Amino acid sequence: MSRQPPLALALEPSPGFDNFLAADNRELLLLLRQLAEQPQPGITAIWGPPASGKSHLLQALANRAAEAGHAALYLPLDPLLEQDPAGLELFAERELICLDGLERLLGNRPWQEALYGLYNAVQQQGGCLVSASRRPPRELPLELADLQSRLSWGPCYQLQPLDHGHKARLLQQRAGELGLQLPEDAAHYLLNRQQRDLVGLLGLLERLDRASLAAQRRLTVPFIRQQLGRDAAVEDG
Repeated sequence: MSRQPPLALALEPSPGFDNFLAADNRELLLLLRQLAEQPQPGITAIWGPPASGKSHLLQALANRAAEAGHAALYLPLDPLLEQDPAGLELFAERELICLDGLERLLGNRPWQEALYGLYNAVQQQGGCLVSASRRPPRELPLELADLQSRLSWGPCYQLQPLDHGHKARLLQQRAGELGLQLPEDAAHYLLNRQQRDLVGLLGLLERLDRASLAAQRRLTVPFIRQQLGRDAAVEDG
């Protein structure tokens, strides 16, 4: 192998439409590509379970829209909730705002009111809002009924989960981004032996990447079996 020894810091690939495995979500992906090129007034909701790709898509949308010359913003709500919600009004003139994690607003009336104000300001200026949550907005028990109503006005898309074959393709795609070759049989071996969500599987793949670099070995089934055995021994010890 000609790859370099492992470094302490690895660069993450920037979320984009091209490195999102659409599978049964092609209609949604097409819509988001269109919004990135020309944001349309209104609101669109995306929902799905954790690790289904919601954050990836919202970041990809904001990134592509900015590249196309639009004033776009990705807003992950979770890390913002400890800040003053009044700051949201600063973003009212953006053409496109991607709101990630609506469920984080539950029980937080001040932030719900601030988001309601932002929604109204954006709509008055013909802006575009795209939200993501674990449940459809109409099913989120928000204390501010007016906000729940507004968030439910537009089209709502459920992210369809990946089947076994698509998960294997995703692992191979991520391995390629890391500079690895992950054979199909090795990808299926990982899926069959590890009961993890996609975030856990991708994290495991990155650990295997570091191990393969250190050992100067390819990611074959025997090598993966050996590494998983070592992980299990450490956990048992």
